[in-house]
Amino acid sequence: MQELKISHSVVLASHEWEIIPIRAQGCGGQNVNKVSSAVHLRFDIKQSTLPDFHKQCLLNLGDSRINKEGVLVLKAQQHRSFEKNRLDAVERLAQIIRNAIKKDKKRVATKPTKGSVKRRLEQKTHQGAKKGLRGKVTF
Repeated sequence: MQELKISHSVVLASHEWEIIPIRAQGCGGQNVNKVSSAVHLRFDIKQSTLPDFHKQCLLNLGDSRINKEGVLVLKAQQHRSFEKNRLDAVERLAQIIRNAIKKDKKRVATKPTKGSVKRRLEQKTHQGAKKGLRGKVTF
């Protein structure tokens, strides 16, 4: 994988992140004990070729995977093979960047319709009358 496409105008080259093989955690077995199939992906946000807006969005995330130096560290160990874990980590990196720059739609406050207000008030009156009948009976 030479390049990672974030958006139509933003592309990261593979030399911008570092993949470090590590041993996976979890229960023992031949694969876990002998093979370094898990990976740490290290991505230096400040030194990357991302646009400044993208960098600021990432650094302002408050994600625990981003350390004080501005390095994003992802651990991938879900799959049994190193190659699948590497691809998973790179795809997760792309997804984190995409989510960081995504702007939420501004919420437009709406009023309830007159009919819904009327129905709600009628329902409350009905419930109140029903509860009023539950009082002590006097003869």
